Amino acid sequence: MNDYGPLDIVLWGVLPYLMMVVLIGGTIWRYKFDQFGWTTRSSQLYEGSLLRIASPLFHFGILVVIGGHAMGLLIPKRWTDAIGISQHNYHLVAWGLGGIAGFCTLIGVLLLVWRRRSTGPVFSATTNNDKLMYIFLVGAIVMGLLATFLGATYRDGSEHNYRETVSIWFRSLFVFQPNVAAMAAATLLFKIHVLVGMLLFMVWPFTRLVHAFSAPLKYIFRPYIVYRSADRRPSGGSSGRKPGWEPIGTPDKDRSSRT
Repeated sequence: MNDYGPLDIVLWGVLPYLMMVVLIGGTIWRYKFDQFGWTTRSSQLYEGSLLRIASPLFHFGILVVIGGHAMGLLIPKRWTDAIGISQHNYHLVAWGLGGIAGFCTLIGVLLLVWRRRSTGPVFSATTNNDKLMYIFLVGAIVMGLLATFLGATYRDGSEHNYRETVSIWFRSLFVFQPNVAAMAAATLLFKIHVLVGMLLFMVWPFTRLVHAFSAPLKYIFRPYIVYRSADRRPSGGSSGRKPGWEPIGTPDKDRSSRT
């Protein structure tokens, strides 16, 4: 567990904090100087049939994937052992539920990429940063699936448990004492998955993914929109008013002049 070199220190001891600086700093910069660009730049107007399939697959799948990552990285193994969840049962859930969610996410993002590439107006609205983002996003999902199903053993056939390597390293970052040795002991597939994930977060603030940091909470508390019917008057009369909506909260000059 103490077998690591200078490259491991850079990748697992320095790069995570550099990633956080770019992620937080880039998000603040984007919000301050590009609020009008803080959007998904919706392309539903150009194509909707494929989007109705791809978008739910990706978004619901990624929510389950995020939940699985939070459980696996933040909850220590000894806690699940204490409540009677064996390693075998834990892996069954990870392979079953996590695998299904991962494949749904992958299929969804591949459909989104195909839609963006094959639909002219949608492709024209895609920036170079977004193209780079899709490369890292697809790469992170693919490597996550490979790590889940093929990264459970070392080359010599011995068992690898990421909750005793990657998870320990991840939690150590929050106390600013990165356990480089723990991450260096992970299998190659997990290392590549983590590395691609960090690169994805570094480009995150400069792509359409930044909209994930915006929750439409104001929508819940906004006032109702009041609709009123048009003002209908007898055909023989003439009020001098133009047809339209009844003014709300403004003086009615025509009515006051008649009184």
